[in-house]
Amino acid sequence: MIAAVPPGGTIGVLGGGQLGRMLALAAARLGLKVHIFSDEADAPAFQVAEAKTFACYDDANALDAFASACDVATFEFENVPAETVAKLAGSVPTFPQANALQATQDRYLEKFFLSDCDLMTAFYYLVQSEDNVEPGLAHVGTPAILKTARFGYDGKGQAKVVKPPDAIAAFRSFGRVPCILEGFVDFSFEASVVAARGRDGSFAAYDPPENYHADHILRRSTVPSRLSPAQNAEAKAIAKRIADALDYVGVLAVELFVRKDGALLVNEIAPRVHNSG
Repeated sequence: MIAAVPPGGTIGVLGGGQLGRMLALAAARLGLKVHIFSDEADAPAFQVAEAKTFACYDDANALDAFASACDVATFEFENVPAETVAKLAGSVPTFPQANALQATQDRYLEKFFLSDCDLMTAFYYLVQSEDNVEPGLAHVGTPAILKTARFGYDGKGQAKVVKPPDAIAAFRSFGRVPCILEGFVDFSFEASVVAARGRDGSFAAYDPPENYHADHILRRSTVPSRLSPAQNAEAKAIAKRIADALDYVGVLAVELFVRKDGALLVNEIAPRVHNSG
């Protein structure tokens, strides 16, 4: 395959958060430049980037200028509009593709995709109105977690619920936006697979780390984890099945619950680099 980025070339990154900052620092060690595009004036990645664009993600003129300044583009978090990625891909090679973002930035669509891949997840139910709450809890059981379908991260936009009044109050507090109810998973620990897939379908994955969270923030990743060799292999196979189904190009992470009976359940997909890597 012909390299998309020549020596000394420029990688465009949509998003200017901590992962964009890490990408810029890693690229610099490889002799590559990074151009950050963010809608936040104080984006931390701006501090370490060769170039920056401060504009809204739907600013067509700014996106055109950004594309013309880059050899390849990517994104560093899921809340970039998929439409922005699709538009950018019309002007500059962009990986991962917009379809991967569409499938993973909405929790309900993501769960539906995973089910379609015959992968295990927590029980789930779409909540679009207060009338969905009681049948949702009957389906997933209690306790459960109510999460906004979009724009939640690091514990934001989610609440543990036990009874219908709890879920209704949480749904109202989230502004009545579409949500997903997830059944509570009694897991031993969490793990993740950080993997990469090339344009030619080649695939590679690191050994999965065991992850420790505090206050919904990843605090520590440990390798080797408590996963058995068979579970290690299964975790990597899960990530490959997901990447192949999306025809994914780039780095992704798959977050897993390791149930007490040893089963691996997919919690969510991160279509980007990941802190546990």
